[in-house]
Amino acid sequence: MYFGMFDPTIVILIPAIIFALYAQGKVKSAYNRYAQINNRRGITGHQAARMILDANGLRHVPVEMTAGTLTDHYDPKNDVMRLSSEVYNGTSIASVSIAAHESGHAIQDGTSYAFLRFRSAIAPVVSLVSVASWPLILIGLAIIWAGNQTTGNMIFDLGILFFAAVVLFHTVTLPVELNASKRAIRQLVDLRIIEPAETAGAKKVLSAAAMTYVAALATAVANLIRILMIRGRD
Repeated sequence: MYFGMFDPTIVILIPAIIFALYAQGKVKSAYNRYAQINNRRGITGHQAARMILDANGLRHVPVEMTAGTLTDHYDPKNDVMRLSSEVYNGTSIASVSIAAHESGHAIQDGTSYAFLRFRSAIAPVVSLVSVASWPLILIGLAIIWAGNQTTGNMIFDLGILFFAAVVLFHTVTLPVELNASKRAIRQLVDLRIIEPAETAGAKKVLSAAAMTYVAALATAVANLIRILMIRGRD
């Protein structure tokens, strides 16, 4: 049997890896393009987020600036939104689109959106088991190769179970992100943060970002299939 880069099952990952690289390229391309185009009203990402939050009864949610690039996120645990400096201060279509997307997450939290609640609930557990999944799989394989099938398979199966939790997390994340983007476009238009002619650009930015979550799920599923194929051979 082969393992690692010499394992024939590695070919299962190739399409997912190519798709992930394509998705990353699309995000970079869309962001770079629309980061250079200012929205016609000159609204910053911070102002857009504040407008959306206030319009949806979320005045208590602060909008803070955080370090880094594309580090924008809504923190449901602390009920705070954090935007990178480029998005916070930027007046580009990309800036207000990203700010609106994160505001979409805040609205989800404020309306008890089921998928967000479930993702938040399992996130702490998944963060732990994701770290342990591959070590357990490798340890299980080593024990199997050493001749102890029963113990090895038991540890290997535990690793599979842990990795399945990671796949579940990515599966739940996808509708959360798609829904946040849908809410973002609606808010941008309804609150007249962007004009109708700018909607297409905002959709391209958010669609490209959503593609990365599809790629993450595809990669996780491909890895799980590969693990199950290895398990079936032993």
